[in-house]
Amino acid sequence: MLHHDHIVNLIEVFKRRKRFYLVFEFIDHTILNEIDKFPHGIDESTARKILWQVLKGIEFFHAHNIIHRDLKPENILISRAGIVKVCDFGFARTIVSSSKAPYTGYVATRWYRAPELLVGDTKYGKAIDIWAVGCLVAEILCGDPLFPGDSDLDQIYQIIRCLGDLIPQHKALFAKNPSFSSVRIPQVKEKKSIRKRFSKFSSDAVLFIEECLNLDPNYRPTCTQLLKKGFFQKDSFCSKFPQEIRAKIHREKHSKYLQKVHHKSSDIVKYEEKKNKQKEKEAGKLQSVDDDDDDDDGKTFIIIIITIIILRLFSEQKN
Repeated sequence: MLHHDHIVNLIEVFKRRKRFYLVFEFIDHTILNEIDKFPHGIDESTARKILWQVLKGIEFFHAHNIIHRDLKPENILISRAGIVKVCDFGFARTIVSSSKAPYTGYVATRWYRAPELLVGDTKYGKAIDIWAVGCLVAEILCGDPLFPGDSDLDQIYQIIRCLGDLIPQHKALFAKNPSFSSVRIPQVKEKKSIRKRFSKFSSDAVLFIEECLNLDPNYRPTCTQLLKKGFFQKDSFCSKFPQEIRAKIHREKHSKYLQKVHHKSSDIVKYEEKKNKQKEKEAGKLQSVDDDDDDDDGKTFIIIIITIIILRLFSEQKN
């Protein structure tokens, strides 16, 4: 099973009544919640920390030839400590280079859907996730979705109005797509580029968005390339932030470990108390005991049990 600090962890899989259930770690806050808190956008410094972690997560599953296909603010979790994790791999699939089978065309929430998906290209790849990252960054910075299309056709219109004409390959696919048989590619009278829309943001941030939103998927950068862009290079970010987030992850893991010890210890103590009471009932000797020495013995017993559990868990973690 694959594990990564910036991908939500699968804890358990079980089957009940012919259905499989997946149990994931619990994080109740998403990037969408953060955007709602800041309707005019999140500052670049915070956005950069979020984005770096998102890219590290995507870089990991892209390296294992997995594409997410539904990246959006509500599918990016963030803990109270600021640790970001990609979640909801319900639309994800693996890329098999030898396979000639087309991929599913209807994936990704419309507002984050790359142009190749909108025109019906079934030979798409990892670049669709990069497009979604570009939309995600823009939304984090300004507080509103970049391309909030009402339909696939309107989505294409909004993209063209901002980024220019579709590439020839996508125009041809649009013409062949039965969903667009009675319509033409929308004509745009007044264009508004990324640079005009985001003039208040740094040039590094604008360039980052532009590169993610290249209309030709072959020219969109990879996650590894994006992590080397100027957006992450200034202020010694690349040397300082990875250490900062590693320390937070370590503290969070340690905190969860202590909670695990506490819960297991409590469960065992309750079980032992229940078992002892049952024995006393069966022997007809159930009675309240107020003797201080007996209380001390009970406390000692509980401390011993907790100590054993802590040592056992520590040993398991060490191994």
